[in-house]
Amino acid sequence: MNQDQVKGKFDQLSGKIKETWGRLSDDDIALANGKRDQFFGKLQQTYGLAKEDAEKRLNELEKSCGCAAEKAA
Repeated sequence: MNQDQVKGKFDQLSGKIKETWGRLSDDDIALANGKRDQFFGKLQQTYGLAKEDAEKRLNELEKSCGCAAEKAA
């Protein structure tokens, strides 16, 4: 998968994150692309979610846009 495809998948995921957690800023969402612990911390702070629940919901979003498979590769 080339860099444009990877960016496209993350853009799809970003859109789904915005739909699900609309109070997060673009900077907060960018954390999902590498600093996942900080992203989960932001979800906990903003929405009061448990880390495990936030991880589960993000994994579901990744699967729904086809982003999860690239993480394993």
